[in-house]
Amino acid sequence: MEVNQSLKAVLKRLKLSGILATLPDRTAYARKSKLALHDYLELVLQDEIDRREHKNLETRLSRACFEQEQTLESFDWDAPITFDRDRVRDLFGLGFLERKEDVLLLGPVGVGKTFIASALGHGACRAGKRVRFLRADVLLRQLNQARADYTVDKCMRALLAPELLIVDDFGLRRLDARASSDIYELIIERHRRSSTIFTSNRDVAEWIPLFDDPILAQSALDRLAHNAHQVVIEGESYRKRLAPGQSRLKRRPSNGSGDTISDGTGAARPPKSAPAG
Repeated sequence: MEVNQSLKAVLKRLKLSGILATLPDRTAYARKSKLALHDYLELVLQDEIDRREHKNLETRLSRACFEQEQTLESFDWDAPITFDRDRVRDLFGLGFLERKEDVLLLGPVGVGKTFIASALGHGACRAGKRVRFLRADVLLRQLNQARADYTVDKCMRALLAPELLIVDDFGLRRLDARASSDIYELIIERHRRSSTIFTSNRDVAEWIPLFDDPILAQSALDRLAHNAHQVVIEGESYRKRLAPGQSRLKRRPSNGSGDTISDGTGAARPPKSAPAG
């Protein structure tokens, strides 16, 4: 079936030109299946809904600026790391976004903190949420540049706008006075208005000495920690296992004596991690 020019013009005027890609196939199917007119119309319009939702998802993922596409479906739940799996599965339900709660993913290098944070962000994008992913050093560099350009208010608004902000690798370096003030403002302004995920190699108690002003640190971290789900991840480096030439054999983490940490079912036992606040 060829679509005539007048129909093309009508669809374009209605901003429904996307229908044209599937219209011939849908028309042929409708004739073969003897679909009622309203069923045919619903089928064609559903194609347009699906197309728009897919396009909107691609836009949200692009604007999120993830470094890699990492999803819940691709996470290796058998990796030799210990963490509260039930809590993480619950986080993927995204209820924390609706409640404007935060998430702190803590642990040594390479255990999957960034992967889980990115997968949560990807899930939020699929749920129609605005997401932004930034390494902490990039975030602070952007604010410094904005200050030089006299656009710091605009930059801060962009950081406050997403329903989920992911700050990766926080706490690698000590913060100077300006950076301390910026992080304080970011935490305070987003508190209970939207959700933030921080990943860090340091325990939250170790964040206070990183700030130039301990009073700012106490004020910001008190709000953050008491509104956050804290997940501690321990074990072998996830990146090391994914490196070329490395064995993909799984082994469970040790309790220090060479014995596997077990919950009695043969599975690695995650450390207990009580919800903050």
